[in-house]
Amino acid sequence: MSVEITWWGHATATVRDSGVRVLTDPLFVRRLAHLRRRRGAVPPAAAAVADVALVSHLHADHLHLGSLAKLLPGTRLVVPRGAGRAVPGLRRVAAARGLRVTEMAPGDVYTVGEVRIRAVPAAHDGRRLPYGPSRVPALGYVLSGESTTYFAGDTGLFDDMAEAVGACDVALLPVGGWGPYLGPGHLDAGRAAQALARLGARCAVPVHYGTYWPIGMDAIRPHEFHAPGDDFVRHAGRLAPDAVVHRLVHGECVRLEPAR
Repeated sequence: MSVEITWWGHATATVRDSGVRVLTDPLFVRRLAHLRRRRGAVPPAAAAVADVALVSHLHADHLHLGSLAKLLPGTRLVVPRGAGRAVPGLRRVAAARGLRVTEMAPGDVYTVGEVRIRAVPAAHDGRRLPYGPSRVPALGYVLSGESTTYFAGDTGLFDDMAEAVGACDVALLPVGGWGPYLGPGHLDAGRAAQALARLGARCAVPVHYGTYWPIGMDAIRPHEFHAPGDDFVRHAGRLAPDAVVHRLVHGECVRLEPAR
């Protein structure tokens, strides 16, 4: 297994495998509606350099049009099937920036270089809130190259998660959110550790926490902002003791080499 992972904050990460750069859920802003970035610098321009950018679902903190507009012309953009219909602005941004859009549903596969990208289900509301019918699925993605990396997007636990994902070396798992309460279809630190145990991944990187928080709510349940990464390490040590958790700080990179 050889893969390099950089966490930029929230659900945004760069996975480099076999010379291919895959960017997840790009979000490159200091403020989004009622949310502001409380920890970590806004990712540098280099973070927007990718061969493929993956969008897990249509919520604005995962499909952010302004951030997609920072991608380089020619970048392949992979989105859930139906995203172009549900978010007309996506077509405009893609045309203006010369992005090549591929829509995928669970089970679909896209290959770039030596990396195979497979869409898998996610237990999460896929609508473009606050409007729109729930016809667009939320997705996770499995990247198979020199290693196999699972990017969960946003998801709750679901019964056939391990079967849908298959064997993986690394799991990028959401362990929190952007507010003091998590609604349905999310993993907190404890449930993320359960997911890690089910998946049997050798390594995990916690994401989707400790970055954005609602303006004016700094004093409301601050534990939910600061603690999920450490809580995940603790729960994973109990539920998945054979897995190594890499709790990265914003902008930090880890290189995972083959097991000896």
